[in-house]
Amino acid sequence: MELHGSQEINEQGQLTIGGVSTVKLAEQYGTPLYIYDTTLIRERARGFKDTFEELGVKAEVAYASKAFSSIAIFQLMKEEGLSLDVVSGGELHTAIKAGFPVEKIHFNGNNKSYEELAMAIKLGIGCIVVDNFHELELIGAIHGELGGSTRVLLRVTPGIEAHTHDYILTGQEDSKFGFDLGNGQAEQAMKKAVAMEGIELLGLHCHIGSQIFETTGFILAARKIIDTVASWKEQHGFEPQVINLGGGFGIRYTKEDQPIPPAQYVKDMITVVKEEVERHGLDMPEIWIEPGRSLVGDAGTSLYSIGSTKVVPEVRKYVAIDGGMSDNIRPALYRAKYEAVLANKAGAPVEETVSIAGKCCESGDMLIWDLPLPVAAPGDLLAVFCTGAYGYSMANNYNRIPRPPVVFVEEGKDRLVVKRETYEDLLSLDLPLD
Repeated sequence: MELHGSQEINEQGQLTIGGVSTVKLAEQYGTPLYIYDTTLIRERARGFKDTFEELGVKAEVAYASKAFSSIAIFQLMKEEGLSLDVVSGGELHTAIKAGFPVEKIHFNGNNKSYEELAMAIKLGIGCIVVDNFHELELIGAIHGELGGSTRVLLRVTPGIEAHTHDYILTGQEDSKFGFDLGNGQAEQAMKKAVAMEGIELLGLHCHIGSQIFETTGFILAARKIIDTVASWKEQHGFEPQVINLGGGFGIRYTKEDQPIPPAQYVKDMITVVKEEVERHGLDMPEIWIEPGRSLVGDAGTSLYSIGSTKVVPEVRKYVAIDGGMSDNIRPALYRAKYEAVLANKAGAPVEETVSIAGKCCESGDMLIWDLPLPVAAPGDLLAVFCTGAYGYSMANNYNRIPRPPVVFVEEGKDRLVVKRETYEDLLSLDLPLD
């Protein structure tokens, strides 16, 4: 078992986070419950941001909010001086409600609607990451009606395959995202954007994948992009002010994962960009990145109550919890792996190996296979580590199960930041047949 951030085991053998007992949190807020260690989030944010500042490179670190979106997390990122990456009108609306500075919001995504783009342009957000020719035409049409101009980046696919799960590879040529560098689409998009009224082309954006544990992919992508823009400067006179190398920095879910420190990603990116622009005689661009999971992933813990058990002789023992794929769909979707402890018996010795079953009516609703634990009884608390990214964001109401609340903990204090859904909340949009 490896503890994360401010997690500790107190004298009563209980798991604590941010100086607060998880047993106390369960009593106060119920289970299932998402708990965020905000001290760890702040440390991660500063790890990225401070490295750019120490090395004297102009940069923006934008929190990729798809990992976890809420008013409170956006306000925390604002406190830490980060920018914000959103991928929908809903995330953008949440950012505005949170009072996030509009000039520091970037709008990403592969199929932004006319309404979403118009909303972003009217708000005057800092940048739109354009994914395709259709979006260029929509932005042009909106500015034809409204006037003014919008800063954009062109998302490109550099043909780099990150070593990660196939479903979250996004930098290779066969991708639904972006303009391809290899077949001339990106160059065509650049020429079109430069010629259009209402568009200020800042530069290029790429994202090569997710849960990446080395910097080789980022280095190769940066080299390919800078080689490309060097030829564009020579042929078309275009030189980027910004190169956005995306996110995808990995975290430790289990002992199989070996992430590197945030500062190392940043240092290696800066090194290769400096080398390549000097080699091509280009001006040093701003470097933008978009960490999401690496900011909030291992800062999040899911807390459950244990209910029923089932023993299949000489096969396995199932231990059921009061949540599952409704609050963490990643194991069913990606075969994601997690580690966990009995939060109220965190100091007790391991006595058996069990499999953690969710309560949804699906055979595939299994959270963890083969988990070593002390003997678990009904009412015990299971704490699943590193669920801060894509847990709440991908939570759903399958089987009409309400979504859990979210609590922030820091320096011995807890704060409710998202309320638990109720059964009435589930019915709030339903209409009767007649």
